[in-house]
Amino acid sequence: MSEYHTPVMLNECIEALNIKPNGTYVDVTFGGGGHSREILKHLNKDGRLLAFDQDADARQNIIEDDRFVFVDQNFRFLKNFCRLHDAIPVDGILADLGVSSYQFDQAERGFSIRFDAELDMRMNQESELSAKDVINNYSEAELHRIFGIYGEIQNAKSLANTIVTSRLNTPIVTVADLKNVIANRIPKGKENKYLAQVFQALRIEVNQELEALKDFLMQSAEVLVSGGRLVVMSYHSLEDRLVKNFIAKGKFSGEVEKDLYGNDNKPFDTVSRGVITASEQEINENNRARSAKLRIAIKK
Repeated sequence: MSEYHTPVMLNECIEALNIKPNGTYVDVTFGGGGHSREILKHLNKDGRLLAFDQDADARQNIIEDDRFVFVDQNFRFLKNFCRLHDAIPVDGILADLGVSSYQFDQAERGFSIRFDAELDMRMNQESELSAKDVINNYSEAELHRIFGIYGEIQNAKSLANTIVTSRLNTPIVTVADLKNVIANRIPKGKENKYLAQVFQALRIEVNQELEALKDFLMQSAEVLVSGGRLVVMSYHSLEDRLVKNFIAKGKFSGEVEKDLYGNDNKPFDTVSRGVITASEQEINENNRARSAKLRIAIKK
């Protein structure tokens, strides 16, 4: 498990869940199982834990425990599978968003700028859309949109044009192909950051990450018991903004709606003021913790 992924802010996440020994909990991003194993330590024989992960590689970490159920699905299907396993309402939900260290380190998965491989980036390896498909088949306008919105890239328009022009001659198949094609668009001295933004944009599009996150957040309010905890850790501003807005307003944009009596019409109350970040010690030991932002909410 440690080779798969070192869990970020493990103690903070467990404390945030405020685990009841006989409660029902959901880890919607199982990965290496680090958070799930710690949750199980806090449950008695009557407690239950459901864990979601759409990545086939995560199945190698399944925990042999009568209290544990593994669901090989995207967390956007949270409600359906909680209902299927007779697990509604639940007492707490944990989401550790983003790509695991293991996925980044598997060169053939095409997530990382460090390795040359075919442009893939599918978290669910059975899905049809890959990064290669996006790069070679999306229109210039569509590429401009995803690089601008998901990658927050300033020269997104010229980047999209460069890709579309280049692929007319030769398909862009590998990580190296893409790097070579866009080399002249990358600001000097900011190569790694720029490429990371390009890859983030492609990954989000391939996996429909923001749409899945919205679906999950909406359903979390429906499956949690009153007083139940929602604990979400994100790694970039696009995700964190959605989580922050949903917890604060019950929606992803605009102002909070009021009921007939003038009360805020939102399903959650915020537990922590502001965002929780990792300690300097943890960041020194696990660089991935540097960008992690943890938010905690209680279902009304």
